[in-house]
Amino acid sequence: MENRNLRKERIGIVTSNKMEKSIVVSEVKRVKHPMYGKFVLKTKKYVVHDDLNDCNIGDMVKIMETRPISKSKCWRLVEIIERAK
Repeated sequence: MENRNLRKERIGIVTSNKMEKSIVVSEVKRVKHPMYGKFVLKTKKYVVHDDLNDCNIGDMVKIMETRPISKSKCWRLVEIIERAK
């Protein structure tokens, strides 16, 4: 039996679904500034493979790291946690 490494998982909000079978997910983190101590919002965008074209803008989704699917896609959709209202 072959052991697979743990895959990274992220939770974010869909910001774009204009591509075929692809979405853009933004993950927002609160990071403490090293010198001033103020909390700053950092945003990271991921291009995610959405095989069923199921997501809409504003959905909260869970994504998982996978093998490279294209030049910019190396994440895939695991589940839709919450639909946009």
